[in-house]
Amino acid sequence: LERQLLMQNQMRERQTAMQIAWTREFLKYFGTFFGLAAAGLTAGAIKKKNPGVLLPIVPLSFIFAYQYDMGYGTLLQRIKGEAEKILDTENTLLELPKGALTYEDLEKMRRSQSKFFIEK
Repeated sequence: LERQLLMQNQMRERQTAMQIAWTREFLKYFGTFFGLAAAGLTAGAIKKKNPGVLLPIVPLSFIFAYQYDMGYGTLLQRIKGEAEKILDTENTLLELPKGALTYEDLEKMRRSQSKFFIEK
């Protein structure tokens, strides 16, 4: 059982590391796009003398900030802290509808789905 728990934790850590690495890689591409878009929109706003052209920078900056926080900031630590708080103080939110599955529940479902099961 201890080996299984260790293996599951290792898999979780590897998946989290992959998610962070993916975010960091995505941030490189999105950061380049954001920089080029900001420069182009700024040039367009100056050329047309219309500051409304800069409006798309606002949502793009939120996306960029979120991705940066996910890849290099403290977002995962804040998420972990909030999850721990929910587990400690709001655990009723985590209950499954109709409670946890039991062996009897699984057997009932299996019997109802089985065409060849003969009840004794």
